[in-house]
Amino acid sequence: MISPRLRSMVRCPDCGGTIRGPQPAWQCEACARPFAASDDYLVLHPGIAYAEQTKYLDEALHADARHEHVSPPLLSAKIRNDVLRAFLKPGPSDRVIDLGCGSGRTLIWNADSGAHQVGIDVSPFFAREACTDIDLVLGDLRRLPFEAGAFSKGYALDVFEHVSREALVDIMREAARVLEPGGTLFVYSHVRKNAWIANGLKAVNAGARWFERRGLMDLSRERLRKSDHVNPLADIPDLERAAAAAGFRIGRIRYYTPAVGAVVENILMRLAEHWLARRAAARAARAGQAVDADAAARDARSAGKRQIDRRGLSYAAVRAATWAMKLDLLLFGRVRSGPFFALLVKDPAGAGGARP
Repeated sequence: MISPRLRSMVRCPDCGGTIRGPQPAWQCEACARPFAASDDYLVLHPGIAYAEQTKYLDEALHADARHEHVSPPLLSAKIRNDVLRAFLKPGPSDRVIDLGCGSGRTLIWNADSGAHQVGIDVSPFFAREACTDIDLVLGDLRRLPFEAGAFSKGYALDVFEHVSREALVDIMREAARVLEPGGTLFVYSHVRKNAWIANGLKAVNAGARWFERRGLMDLSRERLRKSDHVNPLADIPDLERAAAAAGFRIGRIRYYTPAVGAVVENILMRLAEHWLARRAAARAARAGQAVDADAAARDARSAGKRQIDRRGLSYAAVRAATWAMKLDLLLFGRVRSGPFFALLVKDPAGAGGARP
Protein backbone atom coordinates (compact mmCIF):
# COMPACT_ATOMS: atom_id res chain seq x y z
CA MET A 1 0.00 0.00 0.00
CA ILE A 2 1.00 3.66 -0.18
CA SER A 3 -0.06 5.46 3.00
CA PRO A 4 0.07 9.23 3.63
CA ARG A 5 2.83 8.55 6.15
CA LEU A 6 4.93 6.84 3.49
CA ARG A 7 4.34 9.73 1.09
CA SER A 8 5.65 12.14 3.72
CA MET A 9 8.99 10.34 4.17
CA VAL A 10 10.00 9.33 0.63
CA ARG A 11 12.59 11.42 -1.20
CA CYS A 12 14.13 11.38 -4.66
CA PRO A 13 16.91 8.77 -4.71
CA ASP A 14 18.93 10.98 -7.05
CA CYS A 15 18.76 14.49 -5.60
CA GLY A 16 17.00 14.01 -2.25
CA GLY A 17 14.12 16.28 -3.24
CA THR A 18 10.55 15.91 -2.01
CA ILE A 19 8.34 13.64 -4.11
CA ARG A 20 4.75 14.69 -4.68
CA GLY A 21 1.89 12.54 -5.90
CA PRO A 22 -0.25 10.85 -6.90
CA GLN A 23 -1.91 13.79 -8.69
CA PRO A 24 -1.16 14.73 -11.39
CA ALA A 25 1.78 12.28 -11.20
CA TRP A 26 4.53 11.12 -8.87
CA GLN A 27 7.37 13.58 -9.41
CA CYS A 28 10.40 15.08 -7.63
CA GLU A 29 9.82 18.75 -6.87
CA ALA A 30 13.54 19.54 -7.14
CA CYS A 31 14.74 17.73 -10.28
CA ALA A 32 11.32 17.08 -11.86
CA ARG A 33 12.07 13.41 -12.36
CA PRO A 34 8.84 11.37 -12.72
CA PHE A 35 8.29 8.15 -10.80
CA ALA A 36 5.94 5.24 -11.34
CA ALA A 37 3.57 3.71 -8.84
CA SER A 38 0.95 1.00 -8.68
CA ASP A 39 -1.90 0.67 -6.23
CA ASP A 40 0.41 -1.49 -4.11
CA TYR A 41 3.83 0.20 -4.05
CA LEU A 42 5.98 3.12 -5.16
CA VAL A 43 8.75 2.62 -7.74
CA LEU A 44 11.71 4.74 -6.64
CA HIS A 45 14.76 3.21 -8.29
CA PRO A 46 17.72 5.58 -8.65
CA GLY A 47 18.58 6.93 -12.07
CA ILE A 48 22.05 5.40 -11.91
CA ALA A 49 22.37 1.95 -13.50
CA TYR A 50 24.34 -0.38 -11.23
CA ALA A 51 26.23 -3.20 -12.92
CA GLU A 52 25.95 -5.35 -9.80
CA GLN A 53 22.47 -6.82 -9.49
CA THR A 54 20.96 -9.53 -7.33
CA LYS A 55 19.69 -12.90 -8.55
CA TYR A 56 16.41 -12.08 -6.83
CA LEU A 57 15.47 -10.17 -9.98
CA ASP A 58 15.51 -13.48 -11.85
CA GLU A 59 11.94 -14.68 -12.43
CA ALA A 60 13.12 -18.29 -12.48
CA LEU A 61 13.89 -17.99 -8.77
CA HIS A 62 10.23 -17.24 -8.08
CA ALA A 63 8.70 -19.83 -10.40
CA ASP A 64 7.43 -21.91 -7.47
CA ALA A 65 5.39 -18.89 -6.29
CA ARG A 66 6.62 -19.19 -2.70
CA HIS A 67 6.44 -15.40 -2.42
CA GLU A 68 2.72 -15.03 -3.20
CA HIS A 69 1.24 -15.96 0.18
CA VAL A 70 2.57 -15.59 3.72
CA SER A 71 2.29 -18.62 5.99
CA PRO A 72 3.03 -18.60 9.73
CA PRO A 73 6.75 -18.29 10.60
CA LEU A 74 8.27 -21.75 10.99
CA LEU A 75 11.68 -23.47 10.87
CA SER A 76 14.66 -21.13 10.40
CA ALA A 77 12.35 -18.25 9.47
CA LYS A 78 10.73 -18.56 12.89
CA ILE A 79 14.12 -18.58 14.61
CA ARG A 80 15.28 -15.50 12.72
CA ASN A 81 12.06 -13.66 13.48
CA ASP A 82 12.16 -14.57 17.17
CA VAL A 83 15.71 -13.26 17.50
CA LEU A 84 14.74 -10.13 15.55
CA ARG A 85 11.93 -9.45 18.02
CA ALA A 86 14.21 -10.10 20.99
CA PHE A 87 17.03 -7.86 19.70
CA LEU A 88 15.13 -5.05 17.97
CA LYS A 89 12.02 -4.89 20.21
CA PRO A 90 9.80 -3.00 17.74
CA GLY A 91 6.93 -1.11 19.36
CA PRO A 92 4.09 1.31 18.56
CA SER A 93 6.35 4.37 18.73
CA ASP A 94 8.85 2.96 16.21
CA ARG A 95 9.28 3.57 12.50
CA VAL A 96 10.86 0.40 11.11
CA ILE A 97 12.36 -0.29 7.69
CA ASP A 98 12.94 -3.77 6.25
CA LEU A 99 15.95 -3.48 3.94
CA GLY A 100 15.62 -6.13 1.25
CA CYS A 101 12.15 -7.19 2.37
CA GLY A 102 11.62 -9.84 -0.33
CA SER A 103 7.99 -10.94 -0.27
CA GLY A 104 7.34 -8.81 2.81
CA ARG A 105 6.65 -11.81 5.02
CA THR A 106 8.70 -10.53 7.97
CA LEU A 107 6.74 -7.28 7.86
CA ILE A 108 3.49 -9.26 8.01
CA TRP A 109 4.76 -11.37 10.92
CA ASN A 110 5.63 -8.22 12.89
CA ALA A 111 2.57 -6.15 12.10
CA ASP A 112 1.29 -6.87 15.62
CA SER A 113 4.18 -4.83 17.07
CA GLY A 114 2.23 -1.66 16.28
CA ALA A 115 5.26 -0.05 14.62
CA HIS A 116 4.91 1.82 11.34
CA GLN A 117 6.67 -0.54 8.93
CA VAL A 118 8.08 0.10 5.47
CA GLY A 119 9.57 -2.53 3.18
CA ILE A 120 11.94 -1.86 0.30
CA ASP A 121 13.28 -4.33 -2.23
CA VAL A 122 14.79 -4.18 -5.69
CA SER A 123 12.48 -6.97 -6.84
CA PRO A 124 8.65 -6.72 -7.16
CA PHE A 125 7.82 -10.23 -5.93
CA PHE A 126 5.68 -9.12 -2.98
CA ALA A 127 3.09 -11.25 -1.16
CA ARG A 128 -0.56 -10.36 -1.53
CA GLU A 129 -0.88 -9.61 2.18
CA ALA A 130 2.09 -7.22 2.09
CA CYS A 131 0.68 -5.33 -0.89
CA THR A 132 -2.60 -4.86 0.97
CA ASP A 133 -1.37 -4.02 4.48
CA ILE A 134 2.24 -2.76 4.33
CA ASP A 135 3.91 0.34 2.88
CA LEU A 136 6.14 -0.97 0.09
CA VAL A 137 8.76 0.62 -2.14
CA LEU A 138 10.70 -0.73 -5.11
CA GLY A 139 14.17 0.72 -4.91
CA ASP A 140 17.86 0.10 -4.39
CA LEU A 141 19.44 -0.24 -0.95
CA ARG A 142 22.48 1.69 -2.16
CA ARG A 143 20.36 4.83 -2.73
CA LEU A 144 17.49 4.68 -0.27
CA PRO A 145 14.60 6.97 -1.30
CA PHE A 146 13.86 8.25 2.21
CA GLU A 147 14.66 11.38 4.16
CA ALA A 148 17.51 11.31 6.67
CA GLY A 149 16.47 10.05 10.10
CA ALA A 150 13.12 8.77 8.83
CA PHE A 151 13.32 5.55 10.85
CA SER A 152 14.08 4.63 14.43
CA LYS A 153 14.84 0.96 13.70
CA GLY A 154 15.54 -1.31 10.77
CA TYR A 155 16.63 -4.77 9.79
CA ALA A 156 18.34 -6.58 6.94
CA LEU A 157 17.89 -10.36 6.74
CA ASP A 158 20.01 -12.40 4.31
CA VAL A 159 21.21 -9.28 2.48
CA PHE A 160 24.87 -8.59 3.31
CA GLU A 161 26.17 -11.88 1.88
CA HIS A 162 24.68 -11.12 -1.56
CA VAL A 163 26.64 -7.92 -2.27
CA SER A 164 30.21 -6.87 -2.93
CA ARG A 165 32.27 -5.02 -0.34
CA GLU A 166 31.69 -1.73 -2.18
CA ALA A 167 27.92 -2.26 -2.27
CA LEU A 168 27.89 -3.34 1.38
CA VAL A 169 29.60 -0.09 2.42
CA ASP A 170 27.02 1.90 0.44
CA ILE A 171 24.11 -0.04 1.97
CA MET A 172 25.37 0.38 5.53
CA ARG A 173 25.99 4.09 5.06
CA GLU A 174 22.53 4.55 3.61
CA ALA A 175 21.04 2.57 6.48
CA ALA A 176 22.81 4.87 8.92
CA ARG A 177 21.59 7.93 7.02
CA VAL A 178 17.90 6.99 7.21
CA LEU A 179 18.11 5.96 10.88
CA GLU A 180 17.81 8.59 13.58
CA PRO A 181 20.80 9.08 15.95
CA GLY A 182 20.88 6.14 18.36
CA GLY A 183 18.73 4.07 15.99
CA THR A 184 19.32 0.34 15.68
CA LEU A 185 19.75 -2.03 12.75
CA PHE A 186 19.25 -5.78 13.19
CA VAL A 187 21.26 -7.93 10.77
CA TYR A 188 21.25 -11.62 9.95
CA SER A 189 24.08 -12.65 7.63
CA HIS A 190 27.38 -14.50 7.80
CA VAL A 191 31.11 -14.01 7.47
CA ARG A 192 33.53 -16.27 5.63
CA LYS A 193 35.38 -17.57 8.72
CA ASN A 194 33.55 -20.49 10.27
CA ALA A 195 33.94 -22.50 13.45
CA TRP A 196 34.35 -26.27 13.72
CA ILE A 197 30.59 -26.73 13.97
CA ALA A 198 30.27 -25.75 10.30
CA ASN A 199 31.66 -29.19 9.42
CA GLY A 200 28.30 -30.66 10.42
CA LEU A 201 26.54 -28.36 7.96
CA LYS A 202 28.96 -29.36 5.20
CA ALA A 203 28.24 -33.02 5.87
CA VAL A 204 24.48 -32.45 5.70
CA ASN A 205 24.81 -30.54 2.43
CA ALA A 206 26.88 -33.38 1.01
CA GLY A 207 24.07 -35.73 2.01
CA ALA A 208 21.54 -33.50 0.22
CA ARG A 209 23.60 -33.69 -2.97
CA TRP A 210 23.65 -37.50 -2.62
CA PHE A 211 19.85 -37.54 -2.47
CA GLU A 212 19.66 -35.21 -5.48
CA ARG A 213 21.87 -37.50 -7.59
CA ARG A 214 19.37 -40.27 -6.89
CA GLY A 215 16.43 -38.15 -8.01
CA LEU A 216 14.96 -37.74 -4.53
CA MET A 217 15.24 -33.96 -4.31
CA ASP A 218 15.91 -30.97 -6.54
CA LEU A 219 18.40 -28.35 -5.34
CA SER A 220 18.45 -26.26 -8.53
CA ARG A 221 16.52 -23.32 -7.07
CA GLU A 222 18.61 -23.43 -3.93
CA ARG A 223 21.76 -23.22 -6.04
CA LEU A 224 20.30 -20.29 -7.99
CA ARG A 225 19.32 -18.61 -4.73
CA LYS A 226 22.89 -18.86 -3.45
CA SER A 227 24.70 -18.34 -6.74
CA ASP A 228 25.31 -14.66 -6.07
CA HIS A 229 26.63 -15.13 -2.53
CA VAL A 230 29.67 -12.87 -2.47
CA ASN A 231 30.34 -13.04 1.29
CA PRO A 232 32.29 -9.76 1.50
CA LEU A 233 32.99 -9.96 5.24
CA ALA A 234 36.01 -12.03 6.22
CA ASP A 235 35.32 -12.42 9.95
CA ILE A 236 33.66 -10.71 12.90
CA PRO A 237 36.44 -8.11 13.36
CA ASP A 238 35.88 -7.25 9.69
CA LEU A 239 32.18 -6.78 10.46
CA GLU A 240 33.13 -4.47 13.32
CA ARG A 241 35.33 -2.39 11.00
CA ALA A 242 32.65 -2.14 8.32
CA ALA A 243 30.04 -1.16 10.90
CA ALA A 244 32.29 1.51 12.42
CA ALA A 245 33.05 3.00 9.00
CA ALA A 246 29.31 3.45 8.43
CA GLY A 247 28.70 5.01 11.84
CA PHE A 248 27.58 1.91 13.76
CA ARG A 249 28.86 -0.11 16.67
CA ILE A 250 27.87 -3.68 17.48
CA GLY A 251 25.57 -3.56 20.47
CA ARG A 252 24.80 -7.27 20.63
CA ILE A 253 25.72 -10.38 18.67
CA ARG A 254 24.84 -14.06 18.65
CA TYR A 255 25.81 -16.88 16.31
CA TYR A 256 23.67 -19.39 14.48
CA THR A 257 25.25 -22.29 12.62
CA PRO A 258 22.46 -24.80 11.92
CA ALA A 259 23.23 -28.44 12.60
CA VAL A 260 19.82 -29.77 13.59
CA GLY A 261 18.35 -27.10 11.32
CA ALA A 262 20.34 -28.29 8.33
CA VAL A 263 19.02 -31.83 8.70
CA VAL A 264 15.44 -30.54 8.94
CA GLU A 265 15.52 -27.95 6.15
CA ASN A 266 18.20 -29.23 3.77
CA ILE A 267 17.22 -32.89 3.92
CA LEU A 268 13.76 -33.60 5.35
CA MET A 269 11.94 -30.57 3.94
CA ARG A 270 13.60 -30.90 0.52
CA LEU A 271 12.62 -34.56 0.35
CA ALA A 272 9.04 -33.65 1.26
CA GLU A 273 8.88 -30.82 -1.29
CA HIS A 274 10.18 -33.06 -4.05
CA TRP A 275 7.71 -35.81 -3.17
CA LEU A 276 4.83 -33.32 -3.26
CA ALA A 277 6.00 -31.94 -6.61
CA ARG A 278 6.23 -35.42 -8.10
CA ARG A 279 2.75 -36.22 -6.81
CA ALA A 280 1.38 -33.03 -8.40
CA ALA A 281 3.07 -33.91 -11.69
CA ALA A 282 1.61 -37.42 -11.56
CA ARG A 283 -1.88 -36.02 -11.02
CA ALA A 284 -1.46 -33.75 -14.03
CA ALA A 285 -0.28 -36.66 -16.15
CA ARG A 286 -3.26 -38.79 -15.14
CA ALA A 287 -5.56 -35.92 -16.09
CA GLY A 288 -3.97 -35.81 -19.52
CA GLN A 289 -2.36 -32.42 -18.88
CA ALA A 290 1.12 -31.42 -19.93
CA VAL A 291 3.54 -31.89 -17.06
CA ASP A 292 5.41 -28.69 -16.25
CA ALA A 293 8.10 -28.78 -13.55
CA ASP A 294 7.51 -25.19 -12.45
CA ALA A 295 3.75 -25.73 -12.29
CA ALA A 296 4.26 -28.91 -10.27
CA ALA A 297 6.53 -27.03 -7.87
CA ARG A 298 3.94 -24.28 -7.50
CA ASP A 299 1.17 -26.80 -6.88
CA ALA A 300 3.28 -28.65 -4.32
CA ARG A 301 4.19 -25.51 -2.44
CA SER A 302 0.59 -24.25 -2.50
CA ALA A 303 -0.64 -27.59 -1.19
CA GLY A 304 1.97 -27.56 1.56
CA LYS A 305 1.06 -24.00 2.56
CA ARG A 306 -2.63 -24.87 2.68
CA GLN A 307 -1.88 -27.75 5.02
CA ILE A 308 0.22 -25.49 7.25
CA ASP A 309 -2.45 -22.77 7.25
CA ARG A 310 -5.06 -25.26 8.46
CA ARG A 311 -2.97 -25.65 11.63
CA GLY A 312 -3.50 -29.38 11.62
CA LEU A 313 -1.09 -32.31 11.87
CA SER A 314 1.34 -30.93 9.28
CA TYR A 315 1.57 -27.64 11.13
CA ALA A 316 2.15 -29.44 14.43
CA ALA A 317 4.93 -31.55 12.90
CA VAL A 318 6.72 -28.56 11.39
CA ARG A 319 6.32 -26.59 14.60
CA ALA A 320 7.89 -29.47 16.55
CA ALA A 321 10.78 -29.48 14.07
CA THR A 322 11.15 -25.73 14.63
CA TRP A 323 11.54 -26.23 18.36
CA ALA A 324 14.16 -28.91 17.73
CA MET A 325 16.04 -26.47 15.49
CA LYS A 326 16.30 -24.01 18.37
CA LEU A 327 18.84 -26.37 19.90
CA ASP A 328 21.37 -24.93 17.46
CA LEU A 329 20.96 -21.51 19.02
CA LEU A 330 20.91 -22.80 22.58
CA LEU A 331 23.96 -25.07 22.19
CA PHE A 332 26.13 -23.07 19.80
CA GLY A 333 24.88 -19.49 20.03
CA ARG A 334 28.03 -18.37 21.89
CA VAL A 335 30.45 -20.11 19.52
CA ARG A 336 31.88 -17.49 17.17
CA SER A 337 31.09 -18.80 13.72
CA GLY A 338 30.08 -17.62 10.26
CA PRO A 339 26.30 -16.99 10.51
CA PHE A 340 25.40 -14.32 13.02
CA PHE A 341 22.63 -12.13 14.41
CA ALA A 342 23.84 -8.63 15.25
CA LEU A 343 22.26 -5.46 16.56
CA LEU A 344 24.07 -2.45 15.15
CA VAL A 345 23.63 0.83 17.01
CA LYS A 346 24.02 4.14 15.18
CA ASP A 347 26.39 6.66 16.69
CA PRO A 348 24.21 9.08 18.70
CA ALA A 349 26.27 11.93 17.30
CA GLY A 350 24.83 11.07 13.90
CA ALA A 351 27.93 9.73 12.13
CA GLY A 352 27.12 8.15 8.80
CA GLY A 353 24.02 10.32 8.45
CA ALA A 354 25.00 12.21 5.31
CA ARG A 355 24.83 10.91 1.77
CA PRO A 356 28.15 11.49 -0.07
